[in-house]
Amino acid sequence: MLFSSSVFLFQFLPLVLALYYIPFRDRRGAQNLLLLLASLFFYAWGEPRFLPVMVLSIAMNYGFGRWVHRWKRQCRYLTAPIAAAVGCNLALLFLFKYLVFSVESLNGLGLNLPVPGIELPIGISFFTFQALSYVLDVASGKAEVQRSPLALGLYISFFPQLIAGPIVKYASVARQIDGRRETWEDFSAGCVRFLTGLGKKVLIANQMAVVADRVFASDPAALSISMAWLGSLCYTFQIYYDFSGYSDMAIGLGQMFGFHFAENFDHPYSSRSVTEFWRRWHISLSSWFRDYLYIPLGGNRVTPRRHVFNLFVVWLLTGFWHGANWTFVVWGLLYFLLLILEKYCHLGENWPGIFKRLYTLAAVNFLWMLFRADTLSYAGQFFLTMLGVNGSARYDAVCLLYLRENAVLLALAVLFSGGFALWFKERLTHLHPGGHNLSLLWDLLYTLGMACIAVLSAACLVKGTYNPFIYFRF
Repeated sequence: MLFSSSVFLFQFLPLVLALYYIPFRDRRGAQNLLLLLASLFFYAWGEPRFLPVMVLSIAMNYGFGRWVHRWKRQCRYLTAPIAAAVGCNLALLFLFKYLVFSVESLNGLGLNLPVPGIELPIGISFFTFQALSYVLDVASGKAEVQRSPLALGLYISFFPQLIAGPIVKYASVARQIDGRRETWEDFSAGCVRFLTGLGKKVLIANQMAVVADRVFASDPAALSISMAWLGSLCYTFQIYYDFSGYSDMAIGLGQMFGFHFAENFDHPYSSRSVTEFWRRWHISLSSWFRDYLYIPLGGNRVTPRRHVFNLFVVWLLTGFWHGANWTFVVWGLLYFLLLILEKYCHLGENWPGIFKRLYTLAAVNFLWMLFRADTLSYAGQFFLTMLGVNGSARYDAVCLLYLRENAVLLALAVLFSGGFALWFKERLTHLHPGGHNLSLLWDLLYTLGMACIAVLSAACLVKGTYNPFIYFRF
C-alpha cells in the first residue's frame, strides 16, 4: 500500500484516524495497539507472505533488548548480546537482500551454484536499521529497555516510516510511544506536511519518472546527448521529490498521531560541496551510520590514515545498504573518493559560490545516473553518451518534444528544490509597504496552494496516472 494511492488516502487513513480519535481517545494502550495492528495490516497489504519476517524482527530484537538490559544490571560485558543482535539482524538482511546477489557474483567467477528464489521484503533495510537502533540505544544507555513487546512492535513497524523512512532512532521516540500528546496544532501541521509531500510525489516526481524511465529503458548508444542529459536530470529530480515527498508524508502522518520525527531533507540541491550535500540528503541514514558505525570506529578524532579507512568502511556499507548490485557499491565508493578529495585536497574550497553549486550538482547528477543504472556496463555507456564521446547526435526530435511538454515542470522542480518557497516567504513577510505586513497575504497564498495541491493530486490518482514506487530494492 502506497501513501500516494486511493486506497490509502480515501479508505485506510480515514478509518485509522477515526478509530484512533473517536472510540480510543485518551486510551493510550488501545491507541498503540490500534496503530500496531494497522501497521501490520499496512505492511501485509499486497505481500502478506512477508509479514512473518516483520514479526520475527520484532520478537528477535525484543529478546535482544531484554538480554542487554539483564547483562547491564549484572555488570557483565555486553559484547555477546550486542554481537548476537548485530549478527542476527544482518543475517536476516543478508538472507533476503544479498544472498541471491552473492550467489550470482560467485557464479560470475566460474562457479555453478544454484540461485535461490528469494524475493525482497519491502522496507527490510529501513526496519532492520530501526530494530538495531533499539538494541544499541539500550546498550549505550541512551534509552531504557522496552518491556512491552507491543510497544516495541509499534516502534519497528509504525506505518508512516515503515517502507521509505525516515529511519527513526529509538532514543528519539522512546518517550513518545506512551508519553506523546496530540494537539490540534500538530494535527493540522501534519495534514499540511502530508499534502506537501503528496504534491512532491504525485505532481512532480511521477511526471519526472515518465521521462526518466523512458530514457533509462533505452540503449544508451541510441540516445542523443541532450536526451541522455534530460533523462539523468529528470531522474535527479524524481528521486529527490519522490524521497523527500515520502519523508514529508511520513513526518506529517506521525504528527497526526502525536509523534515527532526528525527532518530527513534540507534542500540538498542547494549545497556547495558533496560533504554539505550529505549533511542535507537522507539525514536519518547519514546520522545512523555516524552514530552506530563512524563514531564507534573512531570518527575523525584519529590519524588521517585511520580517518580515511573509517570513511571507506562507512561508504562501502552505505553503497551496499542501498541495493544488492555492484552499481551501488561503486556509487558509494565514488562518494567516498569525492569526500576524501574535499577533505584532504580541498577540492572546490576556493571556488566562487556559483561554481561550487554547479560542481556539486554535476557530481550528484552523474552519480544518480550510476545509481539508476542496472549494470556497470550500462552506466559506462550512458556516461559516454552524456560526454558525447561515442558518436551520438547532439539532440533529437523526441528530446525537444519532452522539453516542450515538461519545461514548466522542470523550472518548478529547479526552483523548489533550491528552497524558493522559503525564500519567497521570507521576502514577502518582511516587506512593509504602507506600513502593512504581508504575512496575511502569504497565509492566503499558502492556503490556496495547499488546496490546489490536494485537488490536483487527488485528480491524478483517480485518473490513474503513472505512480511508480522506487523503494522495492530497499
